Amino acid sequence: MDMDGVLVREEHLVPGADSLIAELSANGISFMVLTNNSIYTPRDLRARLLRMGLDIPEDAIWTSALATAQFLQTQRPDGSAYVVGESGLTTALHGIGYVQTDRDPDYVVLGETRTYSFEAITRAIRLVEGGARFIATNPDEKGPSREGSLPATGAVAALIEKATGRAPYYIGKPNPLMMRSALRRLGAHSENTLMIGDRMDTDVRSGLESGLQTLLVLSGISDRQTADLFPYRPTKVLGSVADLLGATGDPFGARHGDSEG
Repeated sequence: MDMDGVLVREEHLVPGADSLIAELSANGISFMVLTNNSIYTPRDLRARLLRMGLDIPEDAIWTSALATAQFLQTQRPDGSAYVVGESGLTTALHGIGYVQTDRDPDYVVLGETRTYSFEAITRAIRLVEGGARFIATNPDEKGPSREGSLPATGAVAALIEKATGRAPYYIGKPNPLMMRSALRRLGAHSENTLMIGDRMDTDVRSGLESGLQTLLVLSGISDRQTADLFPYRPTKVLGSVADLLGATGDPFGARHGDSEG
């Protein structure tokens, strides 16, 4: 399941989210919380969620930073990268033994940060021009804040792409790569797994392209009107995760009939 818009929203718990996690745990149903945000480590996110009343184990949190590190490890083990991002990304790359440098790196890796530096972006552009491979943790163009929208990874990646003529390879949702890496971590198969998300363009799309059933909740970004604009549909639409309570073992059963989808 996605995190922001599904379990929490603007630092507040989505009503019923704590009961959902408790029910999943009580029934022995494995789950993974996914986020395209690469700023925080799983430990940071666990602490944030605990403050809001959600007890999510670290190993049940999968970020685009971790998926990016796993991808780089399979592509070029013991490589090097120039990183534009926060501790969630730098810690993940340290964890796979990557050297972080601005001298002839194998990759430029762009992630989320609250303080994008013109100097860092300029350096990234020059390194990509010099032959570094361009990776971005996720394609989200903007993110929320209390003051309004913030430019996010996708927007800054577009700037670098425009300046260099080199498009990045995005790791996070909707790339099925992130979903499949999470499935492997869970030890689960797509046939027995569903994706719960609040966005059609990332959550539902990545679930569909990974062979999962999908559940769109209306507690975040998408509403029924925007969902109808897409050429694909989720398996079911619910108001929020609270509507799953009592039916986590059979979320598409009679109690949650097609009239809600």
